[in-house]
Amino acid sequence: MHHAMHEVVTRVLVQARVQRDTWPVSTIAPPRSKRSEGPRRIGIINPHHTPYPITLTHSQLTGIRGKKKEKNMEGKEQDVSLGANKFSERQPIGTAAQSQDDGKDYQEPPPAPLFEPSELTSWSFYRAGIAEFVATFLFLYITILTVMGVLRSPTKCQSVGIQGIAWAFGGMIFALVYCTAGISGGHINPAVTFGLFLARKLSLTRALFYIVMQVLGAIAGAGVVKGFEGKTRYGALKGGANFVAPGYTKGDGLGAEIVGTFVLVYTVFSATDAKRSARDSHVPILAPLPIGFAVFLVHLATIPITGTGINPARSLGAAIIFNKDLGWDDHWIFWVGPFIGAALAALYHQVVIRAIPFKSK
Repeated sequence: MHHAMHEVVTRVLVQARVQRDTWPVSTIAPPRSKRSEGPRRIGIINPHHTPYPITLTHSQLTGIRGKKKEKNMEGKEQDVSLGANKFSERQPIGTAAQSQDDGKDYQEPPPAPLFEPSELTSWSFYRAGIAEFVATFLFLYITILTVMGVLRSPTKCQSVGIQGIAWAFGGMIFALVYCTAGISGGHINPAVTFGLFLARKLSLTRALFYIVMQVLGAIAGAGVVKGFEGKTRYGALKGGANFVAPGYTKGDGLGAEIVGTFVLVYTVFSATDAKRSARDSHVPILAPLPIGFAVFLVHLATIPITGTGINPARSLGAAIIFNKDLGWDDHWIFWVGPFIGAALAALYHQVVIRAIPFKSK
């Protein structure tokens, strides 16, 4: 009788092995260490819900996992090609792309046309320009007033100092980008507009319109500050105009503007990248924060050199209202430097950072 029971149990175990691919497996995790490569006992549940201890080797477990993975990945192209090599693009921990089922397929948006005449008849086009005007006006108003307050203070202890000026510029960019991103994109800077145009993110028509409205807004903002401060005091405080500080050469100033604008525009590209937005849903929401923080850090570094331009509209608006030789002598630096920095940032981001496509099919 004992021998007969043993034969029955043996038959059941063999049948369980045959049907293991169709029955749900309670544990399919591989061994925790390389030393446990031998057989492993797991519980396989049969249709009668009676557990039978089955001994499976690690290779059999790996085969089960491989079959389930192939079934889940059927019809999906997970590898991308770079030259002659193929590899699986892995994402950092914590990103939405880590989940193959929940990740979004990224489709590259088409480049913006060079000319878009239909924009001229669209209200949204003019609304975006008005948003850029108002944002740049508020930007100059708050920041130039902050500069005036620091320069007017008799001692450094009675003013916010360079740190306060940097916070004013960075904080205003953070707030204004947050407010206008959904309307105009929140450029507030001809260098940013130029960089995005080179990357074919907007048409030439829109880029020129934005730059004109940004310059007009900057002139208006600086003009209001001059009206508050008075012509005499405004002139004595140099109107917040940008110029190369004594002890530095024009080459130093140009280099500072190129690198500073590169940091800003590179941050803009990274924070607003559509590929990252498709992968990580939090990126569009947090975009104003790194952009504003980049402006803050650049100001901390370059205020002692040039007063920090990195925004041709800001420099031109202050120079026009100040209207003294000091504001015009080095003014070309604050257009050439930011435009070179923006072009380099656009080239670096488009050619190097985004060289690998993020597509699943």
